[in-house]
Amino acid sequence: MIGYLGLLLPVILFGLAGLRPTPGLPRWETLYSVSAYYYTGAGAVFVGVIFALALFLFTYRGYKNDRSDRVAGAAGGLCALGVALFPTSPPGDVSAAYWWSSTTGIIHYVSAISLFLVFIVFSLWLFRKTKIPKGEKLPYDKWWRNRIFLICGVVMVGSVLWAGSSVFTGAAIFWPETLALSAFAVSWLVKGYAYRPVFNAVRGALDR
Repeated sequence: MIGYLGLLLPVILFGLAGLRPTPGLPRWETLYSVSAYYYTGAGAVFVGVIFALALFLFTYRGYKNDRSDRVAGAAGGLCALGVALFPTSPPGDVSAAYWWSSTTGIIHYVSAISLFLVFIVFSLWLFRKTKIPKGEKLPYDKWWRNRIFLICGVVMVGSVLWAGSSVFTGAAIFWPETLALSAFAVSWLVKGYAYRPVFNAVRGALDR
């Protein structure tokens, strides 16, 4: 569920915001960031999905006798709650809620950056761990999955740097955020062996 939510979130937000337009915002055009959809007709979905993500991360246990998975999951859950409870600044001509302040926006940005850093830790470190002694050859399945985790982690690092450059360029960060979410989703789905039903179905069809 974590993988699928991360993969589908930007698409759902864009589509629902287009179907339920908001005065002061362009219709069928991407906003400045994924978080900006908090102020659109997709706001409830944004908050709901982020809360669901936080719940799944809080309940993620990983491997037995390994606290690093649980610590990372708890940290990610806290960051996700920060993203949902402390919205970003309103886009376009949309007015902010009376309780919103610049501090709220700062908490949001810190939470969002920290959440992506947790995602990077999962892909580059936790997902690639193995009990096989160093120097011994990894099984092929673990070998190619580690390559995917590495690629996804590098993509996320690049996406975060891309988004960070907006501080100097003022460019929108919707696409780097979407790319980072997609990379994390792929790494999580591969870690959860979500591809196996498809592989098994194809293998079964070929064996007939």
